[in-house]
Amino acid sequence: MPIEPPAAEPLSAVEVARARKDFPYLGRPARNGRELAYLDWAATAQKPQCVLDAEAMFYRMSNGAAGRSTYQLADEATASLEDAREAIAAFVGARAGQLVFTKNATEAINLVALAIGHASLARPAAGGPGAAPEADPARRLALGPGDEIVVTRAEHHANLVPWQELAARTGAALRWLDLDDAGRIDLATLGVITERARVLALGHASNVTGALAPLGPILDAARAAGRAGGREPVVVLDTCQTAPHMPLDFAALAAAGVDAMALSSHKMCGPTGVGALVATEELLDAMPPVLTGGSMIEVVTMDSSTYMPPPARFEAGSQPLAQAAGWHTAVDYLGILGMDRLRAREAELTAHALDGMRRVPGLRIIGPDDASDRLGVIAFVIEGVHPHDVGQVLDASGVAVRTGHHCAQPIHAHFGVHASSRVSFGPTTTIEEIDRFLEAVAGVQSYFRR
Repeated sequence: MPIEPPAAEPLSAVEVARARKDFPYLGRPARNGRELAYLDWAATAQKPQCVLDAEAMFYRMSNGAAGRSTYQLADEATASLEDAREAIAAFVGARAGQLVFTKNATEAINLVALAIGHASLARPAAGGPGAAPEADPARRLALGPGDEIVVTRAEHHANLVPWQELAARTGAALRWLDLDDAGRIDLATLGVITERARVLALGHASNVTGALAPLGPILDAARAAGRAGGREPVVVLDTCQTAPHMPLDFAALAAAGVDAMALSSHKMCGPTGVGALVATEELLDAMPPVLTGGSMIEVVTMDSSTYMPPPARFEAGSQPLAQAAGWHTAVDYLGILGMDRLRAREAELTAHALDGMRRVPGLRIIGPDDASDRLGVIAFVIEGVHPHDVGQVLDASGVAVRTGHHCAQPIHAHFGVHASSRVSFGPTTTIEEIDRFLEAVAGVQSYFRR
């Protein structure tokens, strides 16, 4: 499958200027009274006023116990949550029944990992003593010694540590696809996906380099391995970086072999405190519940309980109702902008930034230095200057960037560094803001040589 659809007409400078009026953060000054240039969209997105209004409106007018009563406020709260589920699912090309609300994308990934762990404890792998019956859908998920979990060296810790834990608890081996010199997934290492692979977890795009994963050959290798081993691996895709910046179609991804993907509201111009797992019905049906309690049960006795079908099975307790309402509005807002046009606009910004950064003496780009098959996420280091110091100098100029290891230590180790600074772009980013960044970063070395 192609990495992404053909480019559309980019958002124009006039359209971006109009969108900027929707974001109240631009009305506040940065440090030293300077105009704020926010270039940390890969960490968290700023929120348009309509999202703030939607969250507040829920509390003012519809705050009730969703799914728990028949009075009007409760009905409205329930309808708000289910409308949000439908809208967010549709935004990424999924059906409402395929979307499970979580508190963030990290929890979404852990939900799958923990469910596989639960299935492995209760149902030994096929062929062993006490193996689960063929009819048991969780049988597909059971792991044990001799099985393998495959990740990549480019992963955010949220899509690495849960799989390390799962491997340690089940006896499965952890394998990984490595990276080439530019930090892209090295297809020469596809051989690590063998017939013993039971899980394949990878990021759709790196939050450090911005490089898009070559899904086509990776998913082809996973399917071939599944045919050889008689059991296709569960494929989990971290879309935290791509969902806010390019069109996604879960139906197409699922047809190509993806079983689940994780979403983060706060990176999509929505509120914090809510995310989602989007998964095929087959995977959700096979997953045992991980969190249990109210709202996800059918019948409870003193001896045992039965559980609701998905997605309710995985939504124990009170849900983030106001946050879901805000997220609903956020995807509506992004949809009006046009994800294909936003993607094309950010490609222009990325090319402009890379061209300028290549001209800065002492600046090393961490990852590909070209604008192809990537997002507007660029990590860099300045020779002789710690990334945190780089960030402070830029902050003094009103430019906000990320510093540190970005929750991705292995990929930094691949480049021989412990940390980096990072710029990333979003709907309000302008050429002028990038030029301010380039001017400020060009003076970092001289600042520390004074």
